[in-house]
Amino acid sequence: MALSLSIRSAQPLELEADVTVFGVWAFDPSKKLPDAIKDVDRALGEGGLLALVKKEEFSGKPDQSLSIPTLGRVPGINRIVFLGLGDRASVKDPETRTFAARAARAALGDRAKSLVVVLPEGIEKHLRAVGEGIELGAYRFTKHLTGDRRPKEVLETVTFVLSSKKSGDGKADGKKDIALGQKIAFGVNLARDLSNEPANILTPAALANEAQKMAKANGLKIEIFDYKEIQKRGMALIDAVGRGSVNEPRFVHISYTPAKKAKKKFVFVGKGITFDTGGISIKPAQGMGEMKHDMSGAANMVGLMAAVAAVKPHVEVHALMACAENMPSGNAYRPGDVWPSLDGKSVEIINTDAEGRLVLADALAYGAQLEPDLLVDNATLTGACIVALGNTYSGWYANSEDAIRDFSDALKASGEQMWRMPLIEELREQLKSDTADLKHMGDRSGGSITAALFLREFIGKTKNWVHADIAGPATSDRATGWNAKGATGHGVLTFLSLIEKAG
Repeated sequence: MALSLSIRSAQPLELEADVTVFGVWAFDPSKKLPDAIKDVDRALGEGGLLALVKKEEFSGKPDQSLSIPTLGRVPGINRIVFLGLGDRASVKDPETRTFAARAARAALGDRAKSLVVVLPEGIEKHLRAVGEGIELGAYRFTKHLTGDRRPKEVLETVTFVLSSKKSGDGKADGKKDIALGQKIAFGVNLARDLSNEPANILTPAALANEAQKMAKANGLKIEIFDYKEIQKRGMALIDAVGRGSVNEPRFVHISYTPAKKAKKKFVFVGKGITFDTGGISIKPAQGMGEMKHDMSGAANMVGLMAAVAAVKPHVEVHALMACAENMPSGNAYRPGDVWPSLDGKSVEIINTDAEGRLVLADALAYGAQLEPDLLVDNATLTGACIVALGNTYSGWYANSEDAIRDFSDALKASGEQMWRMPLIEELREQLKSDTADLKHMGDRSGGSITAALFLREFIGKTKNWVHADIAGPATSDRATGWNAKGATGHGVLTFLSLIEKAG
């Protein structure tokens, strides 16, 4: 259920709320205290809060919070929370988004239905990030919970209080900025919902259907190839991966065309393995249940296009989803097999658990035929990337200086954690095969790099290409920043930033 958001200029302590959150810039507790703290101190009974601030050494740092029950001393407000924002000069959209998400989680932790968020002066130019953060922070995947497990209270209304009646862009109020931020967050949360959905429900066909629902709701064009069409078009690598399951593969092409002439054309590709057993090269049982998230790259495509429809950039955007279920059966593909590809290159299969790069290869070849200015793929591709960078950073690769510059700029704006990795040409030797044009994987060492080098073989004449290996941060075991526990939608905000900067 979407939050009901509003914005007001009012005295914060006069607004009723289960929880009222004050954003606080960094300050020196030994000198002048922020007005918000002094106002609350007077309301609670002078002196007590000031003493608590000093005892807890609360100074408005970004990781600090101070929560105080009002015990009836402030009529209509049950709890007051101070959240540190850090140094005012260094706070941009990512920091603001994190603050708003923390505010939402503070309300959820107190089982609040209503929340007031008091925005300090200077944050008005980041109101879109506020709208994004509040909705992202309030996200919970509770669809399948019943009875006592289902949350009894949910956050319903959020009121933002501004110190000024004007937002940073000069409008009479910031409603449009916050509303747009909320719509963008809906896109990220849609990606999260799809990734969190169990694989018995979200089959390749069901994932394609969800993409169709989103496209129809947002006036976007969509094509869905069923198994016969996949075979007819020569997408043999998608065929190979998906043929072991009774749930047949799907290929999805969503497109957005701006009303005015497009400045550029971008194509995004997502891996959509709705469940990955490893196939014949079957995975160990431990942790296999998490393989429902192996379609996070494709889920990001659905969420991204919902956000694109909200922003309406002057860029032509295409999102491609290669969807399959990797299962062992009498019809499954095998190590040692040789399969053709849409690109025309033949591929020797080494390990059927490296299926993601195969479906991406056909999708990239299809995307290259669209002749984009930039081709971007994202996938929960390799454990090697997690070994290299941990669970909170994804790795990314690029084939040109222009792609490196543009993607780096998009990352700075989004605040998502990604680290550029090298395309080491010497490792290309590991992909040489005696029986086919290519092996589809190399040695264990440098596994994320050889996966990227394999994918590069299928981008055709595309001058600007980026590969994002999101295996680590696509999911999280706890809520942090604006990320939720479970699926995070990692990548959507960066891809959207990339599009907006171009259009």
